[in-house]
Formats: sequence, structure tokens, C-alpha cells
Amino acid sequence: MVVLTASDARTQTPPAAANVPVPDKFFEACQAALQRSQNYLLSEQKPEGYWVGELMVDSTLVSDMVAYHHWDRSVDQEWERKAVNHIFSMQLPDGGWNIYYGGPSEINATIKAYLALKLAGVPVTDPRMLKARAVARALGGVPRMNTFSKLYLALIGLFPWEYVPTIPCEVLLIGKWFHVNFWDMSNWSRAMLVPLAIINHFKPTRPVTVDLDELYPEGIHERDLALAPDPEKISLRNFFLWLDRLHKLAEWFAEHSIHPFRKMALKKCEKWMVERFEGSDGLAAIFPAMLNSIIALKALGYKSDHPILLREERELKRLEHEETDSVRIEPCFSPVWDSAIVTICLRESGVPADHPQMKLAAKFLLEKEIRFLGDWIHKNPAKVEPSGWVFEYNNKWNPDVDDTAMVLLALRLIPTDNPRQRDECFQRGMKWMMTFQCKDGGWAAFDKDCTKNILEKVPFADHNAMLDPECADITARILELLGYENWDLGHPQIQEALDYVKAQQEADGSWYGRWGVNYIYGTWQVLRGMRALNLDMHEPWLQRGGAWLESVQRPDGGWGERCNTYDDPVFKGQGPSTASQTAWAVMGLCAFDDPENPALKRGIEYLCRMQNADGSWTEHETTGTGFPKVFYLKYDMYRNAWPLLALATYRQIRERAAAGKNGAAR
Repeated sequence: MVVLTASDARTQTPPAAANVPVPDKFFEACQAALQRSQNYLLSEQKPEGYWVGELMVDSTLVSDMVAYHHWDRSVDQEWERKAVNHIFSMQLPDGGWNIYYGGPSEINATIKAYLALKLAGVPVTDPRMLKARAVARALGGVPRMNTFSKLYLALIGLFPWEYVPTIPCEVLLIGKWFHVNFWDMSNWSRAMLVPLAIINHFKPTRPVTVDLDELYPEGIHERDLALAPDPEKISLRNFFLWLDRLHKLAEWFAEHSIHPFRKMALKKCEKWMVERFEGSDGLAAIFPAMLNSIIALKALGYKSDHPILLREERELKRLEHEETDSVRIEPCFSPVWDSAIVTICLRESGVPADHPQMKLAAKFLLEKEIRFLGDWIHKNPAKVEPSGWVFEYNNKWNPDVDDTAMVLLALRLIPTDNPRQRDECFQRGMKWMMTFQCKDGGWAAFDKDCTKNILEKVPFADHNAMLDPECADITARILELLGYENWDLGHPQIQEALDYVKAQQEADGSWYGRWGVNYIYGTWQVLRGMRALNLDMHEPWLQRGGAWLESVQRPDGGWGERCNTYDDPVFKGQGPSTASQTAWAVMGLCAFDDPENPALKRGIEYLCRMQNADGSWTEHETTGTGFPKVFYLKYDMYRNAWPLLALATYRQIRERAAAGKNGAAR
């Protein structure tokens, strides 16, 4: 396919006849790309009406499952062969494993992979193992792993429990009256920590026949096993380390059946966990919580044929993609999120409201509304009718703000044979979502005001996910929705949100992206949200956002950014161009309503040029964020959905500009 560039389009020689329209091959290419993209996405819809792309992650999930099967004494040799192939396929040239595409070797991923391969019988003299060993040692070895990784090692006898920070069951007994309590932890941390607290009590060690002694660069010393104290003698970290020693003493009493609250706390943890299996595809419908819950159930004594245990194992197995020679694992499924995004893209790009596939999508999204009083009530006791949507197929305890906002953006566009049902559903979801605005004016993903930084100091909080802080990207998406719904700019909630967004802007004009990589994502979402509110896009703070996007455009016309920006912002806006990030940047520039902007046209040309013949785009980079610095995702739907919305948005601003010129001429 030959695509004319923006500059070529501007230099075309007009036809001789004055009454013959000048061909606009640039725009024709845009239209053709848009049509191909529509056709591709329509072909990807499931018969039930939803879209779902694979969530691609690093090697750690498969590595963890290999270790689990050895703990559980349930190794399937054929499955393990496939797991070994998958792990080796993700090994880097230096011998290590990373946590995002193009990233450097990372200590937890590298040691988990090395251990899984060793458990599977790969000889330590294998050249690939020798390279992995060297990288693991250079990165600091086992002592540098995070708490959760060390706990998994302790389960198979490869790390002493006495040096694993205690996760006390009693945390569930602390009432909300206490300044810091269980409900102040993020939604996902609660789901991971409750089963881990049960595991921590029973310490169900099942030793394996291998060791990791070679991954202690300076030998096994107590100073390397224990968590390092803060050099400042008086600090929150040191206080919690002292508290952990106190917990260890309590653990000793519990082992001797003289802990006054342990039996009660264990029962409460078990009840909490089992209760949340109901209405969900596994605990919280995410891999870590599901795997932890299975280990916890077995530690509690549930028999292998117990219906609850069998159901959890079945849900965990569903996350696997087992092929002839490999197996990979998704952290969860994303049908609601993907369906909402694709629906928006298709409708904005001109797919008719009465299209049968749009009606099918509407039916799916409407049926996925959660009208249940879930765990959100503990942080948001507002008197509001329950509503909301989740990321996954079923997870009734945890509807979230981010997915709800995206679904509401879709619901306002989609047709239905029952408009009253849709409108009632929309209003219910809107009212529910608006009650989650935090004290400083922003919105977070799951909970309201889940921001007590003291929780980041507890010894087991090194997974960078204890809190659920508000962020500019989600806040701007909600403002985008309110703008489309014609909310008054003077509304107090909008004013507070605008103050929050302005306060979050970086000195260079960009915004941090919490749930997408990274500053390109955050900046796009803010600019799009402000345009939807009909703000004056000539305001200096908004102009600086647009100027930053233009400043980081790549020579090929695209935009790209890697996850290393979460480690060091000096890398912001740098990375290989991708379809999804280019689409975000294009939409950010579209907010200024200038279809002739050269940077914008180069971005559009990049998307047209890089499109595959079938209407899809190819993308290898990781552009989704789970937990910054710890866990990232590649949303496979992003590479095909966002470019369509970018092309549609460009067409819209072009049409508005043309209408304005025609109006002025008349």
C-alpha cells in the first residue's frame, strides 16, 4: 500500500479544470485506513457481543506456576516442558529476564525464571542457566528480591520464614475507627494479603530437591536475609521493623496455641476470602490473589475434591494459553474494558447506531452493571444506589471507577432496543461514580481517599501497590464524560477536579500517566478531557501540554515511550514509536482543533503507513501499567482500537474546520 505523506498532499498540482475538486490523497488515505480498521474490529467481536484482547505480561506468572506445582506435588511433565519453552523464549541476550518489553534484566523475574528452570530439571551447566546465574548474582541475588517473592521461596524451603515480614491475620480485626486499618489498603492488595496472611500463619513448607545457594553473592548471612533498617534511627520504617519483630513473637505464641486473637483472626480471614469467591471468577479475578487463595485453602485443610477449591483451580486454569510447545498466562481478563473502548472507537468512527453488532455490544455492557454493595462501601459510605462496572467478566465485589467511566462513555453512544433501561443504567452509574471524588478533587481507580502513605512503610509493602491514589488520567477521563454531558463548568466537583489536574501538571507541560505508559498517556487524556469540557485550549497551561507532545514526536512521525519513565522521568517521551502511543498523542493534538498542524498530520500519516493490510497494527512494546516499577501489561487490543479513535477524532476536527470555513464564507 502506498500512502501519501502530509507534505506530499500539500504540494499536489491542482487539476486544470477549475470546477474539479482538488484530490486530497492524504485524507483519502486516512479514510481508507479508518474503514479497514472498522472492518477488522467488527470481525473481532465475540458472538456474545464483547471484545477481549490478550493481556501479555512478563515471565513471572509462568515461573510462579512452575514453583507452585512443585510445592503442590502436582507437576505435569508435558505442561512443564511447555512452561520451560515459554520461559526460555523470554530470556534476554544478557541471560536475565525483564518485566517489560525492551527493559533491562530485573532481579525478581530473573531469579523466579532461574528457579523454575532448575525445578524443571534444566542442568545448571546449561549455557543459558550459567548466563542467568551471572545476571542474578550481579543484581544482588536472593537478598534483593521483594517480600512476596521471598514468601514463595519460603513455601518450598528456600528462604527462612523468620526473615519473611509477617502478614498478621489480625489486620482484619482492626476496626475502621483506627487511623490505619485493613480498608485503607488498595483493593488489589487486600485480595492478595488476606490469603497470604493465612499462609503466613500456617507456613506450609514443602521442601524441593534444589537450592539457590549459588544466588547469594556473598554467602548466606543474616545481614543479607533480614530487611535493612533505615539509617535514620527514628523513622517509620524502623518502627515497622520493630513491630515486625513483635509480630514474630506473637507468631511463636500462636504456634503454641496461646495467642488470644489468632483463631478468631484466622476464621475471619477464611470467611472474608471464601465470601469473595462468590460472584467472581476467582478471588478478585486476578492471578496473584487466585494463586494465593488456592495455597491458603490447602493450608487450611481443604481437601483436593472440595467444591470451593476445585472452582478456584478451574478459574486459575482458565488464565492459561496452552499451545503445542508453550504455555503462557494472563493476569486476568479484560472483556468489559476492551468492549467499552472498541464500542467508543467504532461509534465515533461512524459505525451506525442501529448496526446489529453495536446493539449486541450494548446488551453485553448493560448486563455487566454491578448492582451490589461491594467492598467500596468501606471507603465510600455515601448513600448512593449501587452501580459500576469491572474490568473482568465477573468480579461483583470490586466495581471500579476507571472501568465505569469508560463504560459510561460508551453507553452514551450506543443503541439499544430499550432506551429507558440504558438511560436509567447510565444515570445510576454516573451518580455512583461521582461519589468517589477524593478530598483533593481527583478520582482514583477503585477506592476513595486510599492515600495513607504510612502503609508504604510496612515491611511487606515493597510491591508498590499498597495505595490507590487519585491520578490525572482517570480524573481527566471523568471530566471528558462530564463535558459531553454538558455539565456546568461552575459545578463544584468540576472546579475541584480542574484544580487537581492543573496541580498535577509537570514543569515541562506533561502529565504523569498512572494506568498507561506514561506521560504520553497522561497528557493525551488531560488534553482530550479539557477539550470535551470546552475549555479555551489557548490557555497557556494547555498550550504547554500540546507543545510537550510535539517536542517528543519521533523522526518517523510517531510517538513512543517505555516503562523506564516510571524509574526515571529523564526518559519521558523516549522510545520506539507504537501505534497505541501515537494514537494517544494524535488525539492530544486534536484537542486544539487544528487539522493542518504539521505534527498532527505526520502522526496521522504514521498510523496510515504502519497499518497492516487486514486493518490491524503490529506492536511489540508494553504500553499498559499495572503497578509502576513492578508490573506492566501489554493490552493487545490497544494497538488496534486507539488508532481507530485517533483517525476518527482527526476526521471530526477536519469536518469542524471545514464547516467553520463554509459558514464564514456564507
